[in-house]
Order: sequence, then C-alpha cells, then structure tokens
Amino acid sequence: MNVPANPFDGGFPFQDLSDIFGDLFGISGDLFGAGGNSRRGRVRQGADVGVELALEFEEAIFGKTTEVRVRALSECEKCNGTGGEGGAQPVPCSSCGGRGQVRFQQGFFSITRPCSKCSGTGSVVAHPCSGCRGERRVPLEKTVSVKVPAGVEDGTRILFSGQGHAGVQGGSAGDLYVTLKVREHAFFEREGRDLYCAIPVSLAQAALGAEIMLPTLDGELKLSVPAGTQSGTALRLKGKGVPVLRGHGRGDLFVEVRVQIPGKLTKRQRELLQELGETLTIENRPQPKTLLRKVKDMFS
Repeated sequence: MNVPANPFDGGFPFQDLSDIFGDLFGISGDLFGAGGNSRRGRVRQGADVGVELALEFEEAIFGKTTEVRVRALSECEKCNGTGGEGGAQPVPCSSCGGRGQVRFQQGFFSITRPCSKCSGTGSVVAHPCSGCRGERRVPLEKTVSVKVPAGVEDGTRILFSGQGHAGVQGGSAGDLYVTLKVREHAFFEREGRDLYCAIPVSLAQAALGAEIMLPTLDGELKLSVPAGTQSGTALRLKGKGVPVLRGHGRGDLFVEVRVQIPGKLTKRQRELLQELGETLTIENRPQPKTLLRKVKDMFS
C-alpha cells in the first residue's frame, strides 16, 4: 500500500502551522501538541531615549558644540548586570523549568504563554542585588557631547547610537535622539536656506536713494537703496542666508524696504511737501504683495 505524499511538502511543512496560528491570532507556542522550546529570546535590547536641546537662532544657523544631560538606565555596577547580590548569576525558573513559557491545554489546542514568575526570561534571581533590587539596571544621569551642524532647522533630530537605555543580559543599548528646538529671531525670519527681514527708510531715502547700514548674522554691511525704490520692494543679497546643511554654499537674504511716512510734520516740512506734491502726479498702483509671495513669484 502506497502512502500518499504529504501535500505540504516543498516549502510548507506541517510542523510550522503553529507559527502560522501564532502570527494570525497572537498565540505563541505549540498547536496540536507539537513540541519545541520557547523561541522567546532572553537577551533584550535597551529602549531609545529622547531629549530636547534649545538653540538660539544664530546657533542653528552656524552650528555649535554643546552638552546635554541624559537620564537613562545603565548596567548596575554592583552586580555587573546579573541582578544577583555580589554578581551571582540567575537560576532557572522553577515555574517554567527555564523555558520562559508555560503550557496550557485548551481542548484541541496546546497553547504556551510567557511565564509570569520570570516574565518570560526563563531565570530568576535568588538573592536580588541591593543596588538594583534585581532589576539589573539602575537610572543614572550622564553627559553627552552634541555637535550641532550649521544649517539645522527647528525639529531636526540627531541620532547617537548606543546612548540610550542599557540592554539586559548582554543586549545592545538603545539609541539617543536629540530633538532641536530653535528660538525665533527678533529681526530675521527663515524659510529653508533663505532669510527675510524688513528695514524702514524715510521718504527722502526711498526717492533719492541712500546707503544704509544693515545688520546681518555676519555683522553690519552697507546696503544700497536705489533711487525711486517703492515701499515693499525686495532687495536680494546673495550668499547671506543659511549655510547648506552638510553641504556647500549658503542661501540668500531678502530685505523688504518699507517707506516710513512721518506722522507729525513741522510747518516748514509741510510746506516743502506741499510744494513737492504740486510737481508730482499720482499713479494708481495695485497693492503690493507680501514679501515672501513676491520673492516666490520673482524666482518661480
């Protein structure tokens, strides 16, 4: 009598059905009485840690090196991470026999779950360490040096591998994520690698042209305002913006000219303006767009 071939031969073995049911229903262990040891690992990787670092506007533009204080779980030095007093090693759990899981029979199914006594590790500490109370790790505060590259923005995250919580039983440490919070500037606004600001000029300066001293992040520089400049005009200063993050070059600085109309005039000033007004004609012009909108229209 010939025995029919297993229809599951060729990449779908019958003994792996327990894995399939485990994936579908969240059940770990054996089905249909199938044997096997626990697949739960006893080595645990440490969790990640996140901290925030506040930066001034200029520090984000040009970068800086600073330090942050990080509170994370570190391996207990008193027991060298074993959790036992004097460095004693854990012993196999008596409840699960060191398997890390216990088996329950539910009708046709044999289901295994993590052992509640050892939390699925398969071992327990007979005499807990007085330093960590058997937890193997203790909270410690450490200092991490952070090098902030030039050109970072608000919300940028910097990764430091292995600077998070320590692992358990030889597991690798988690990572540290430093999130940058950049304060606003009183004079400049930023969009990407470009900077924007506005400067006031007098009616005479706008009409006749002038050279004014403009504060920038690199120090003061002389800015030429052409004669006949209209209020809302954007002047572009190339290479005076934000450095390209991990690259070369810099963005631009856009300066919006705002013509200031005097609120109070002397008698002589009023006479002069009246004389000037008699020689000028008024052109109907559309209202100027915002600086950012105009710049986008100019270079789109």
